[in-house]
Amino acid sequence: MHSSKPEDAFSLTDKLAIITGGGTGLGFAMASCLIAAGARVVITGRRPDVLESAVTRLGPSASAEEHDVTDLEGAAGLLERIQQRHGVPTILVNNAGTHVKQPIEQHTLSDFHSILATHVEGAFAMTRATVPSMKRAGSGSIIFIASMSSLIGLPNIVGYSAAKAAYLGMVRSLASELGPTGIRVNGIAPGWIETPMLAQALSGDQERTNKILARTPQKRFGAPVDIGWAAVYLSSPAASFVNGVILPVDGGASIGF
Repeated sequence: MHSSKPEDAFSLTDKLAIITGGGTGLGFAMASCLIAAGARVVITGRRPDVLESAVTRLGPSASAEEHDVTDLEGAAGLLERIQQRHGVPTILVNNAGTHVKQPIEQHTLSDFHSILATHVEGAFAMTRATVPSMKRAGSGSIIFIASMSSLIGLPNIVGYSAAKAAYLGMVRSLASELGPTGIRVNGIAPGWIETPMLAQALSGDQERTNKILARTPQKRFGAPVDIGWAAVYLSSPAASFVNGVILPVDGGASIGF
């Protein structure tokens, strides 16, 4: 759709989105923004109480389906349930993730495998399950939530960095493969965003806080809705010719000096 009207170009009316890990943090913010743009949203996660609370706050355009993204064989069943209960999704946001901060000597193989299973295998399984219905619809937008660790070297998070760097290859390969079918695949690389996870990571570590702000040209942390509106853009007709991109939303941190 090509329109010179902003309300059309950025509209997600009649779209159905799936957001993994949508009950908290950036997932919840993206759900809020997609709903504001007119979409209906299905959030997924492992904790039914968190999902229920999120749906209550998000309102009638939100629904939830309990699902652990590491249940790789269960992804197809999840998509069947969503289509039966909510309709055909044409937006998928691979957001669910886990994180371990340890030096390499303490970073266990079990932790490494768990991080890759959640981020890489989980996103692969969800994408694989969602693509057939998008192909039948003739359009779709798939978004991978990458990270600053996809782009720059950060210490003590080797498993997380490996997983998020893998998203770069997944986005580019899938964008090349699926572009001819009308499905676009992109990524968002959030910078340091004010979430409970960031607050916990920086608690009592003023040196690290100062270091982050020093390399961020805008000299502040981002807000969750900064990621939410980026997801709206990449899902909308305004981005109809945007494919295979990793969009940093980071206040310039990835290029700052």
